[in-house]
Amino acid sequence: MAVLGERALNRAVLARQHLLERTDLPLPAALEAIAGIQAQYAPSMYVGLWARLAGLERAALTAALEERRVVQATLMRVTIHLVSPADYWPFALATREARRTLWLRARKDAPPEAEMAAGARQLRKALAGGNTLKRTEVEALLGKVRAHGIGLWLDLVRVPPSGTWERRRADRFGLAEEWVGPEPPASDAAAHLVRRYLAGFGPATRKDIASFTGLKLAALKPALETLALERHESEAGEELLDVPGAPLPDPETPAPVRFLPTWDATLLVHCRRAGIVREEHRPILFHTKNPQSVPVFTVDGVVAGTWRHADGAITTEPFASLDRATLKALDDEAAGLAAFHA
Repeated sequence: MAVLGERALNRAVLARQHLLERTDLPLPAALEAIAGIQAQYAPSMYVGLWARLAGLERAALTAALEERRVVQATLMRVTIHLVSPADYWPFALATREARRTLWLRARKDAPPEAEMAAGARQLRKALAGGNTLKRTEVEALLGKVRAHGIGLWLDLVRVPPSGTWERRRADRFGLAEEWVGPEPPASDAAAHLVRRYLAGFGPATRKDIASFTGLKLAALKPALETLALERHESEAGEELLDVPGAPLPDPETPAPVRFLPTWDATLLVHCRRAGIVREEHRPILFHTKNPQSVPVFTVDGVVAGTWRHADGAITTEPFASLDRATLKALDDEAAGLAAFHA
């Protein structure tokens, strides 16, 4: 087994997330390569994909949603993700029970499962035939508590134009079985999700896989046993799993300046091994009043400051002084991001 240091793992994640070099893959294929992208705040998924896709225009992503070439739904860890239609059902089926269990544990006022199942039948009838409902309409039909968790008993998608740059609140729902297609057998759903995660974020530990997927290690074990995986080792002696043939760039590969949005998955704890966020900066990005993080920029593959868009421009706040060449690269990338906002 190869021993991989933090910098090697950093470059592996950046390469697989297309943050070393923007990709010209079509949107659905790009989402499959990066294991989907978080979309709790609609503009974040636009900015996150702009950082990864060459020449992406906002209208192209909105059009892909409207044309059902990409899908927005609550998936891993009960959070909204943008995924390809091919990934929707495997991700939904692999995480369904874990999401349901988490919601039931978190809600002391959760109705009995039989009542939730009855609500799901009622909502399916209301949405049949391509109908869509706003969140307020679902609440009027089922009550607020049942409406809050009903997507764990009935698979739903966010229907555009809600959840887009132009209309940011993802508050209109449709049946996944009609929007994406019928639910397939779930036999290899967990293995599919694990492959996607490792291809987009590996090499990774079993705990990292569990953190990203929201599945317990015991639930992941059968999927891991069915997959033909490569094994590496971290400098701390941890076993790192990977899909065969995935990129492992030279640790000295240059990493360009990149701007990342709130909720970007590279900043979360499942990716800690890659050192994209230095531990002394993590409390700046994540705290109880700001669990979604703040927009950041990276220098040499590491978060080096924060950014914001205001009055048509991108302003940056570096954590430390930057050399002239880095400042020039930062300004060039910021100009592109400002144009994307315009």
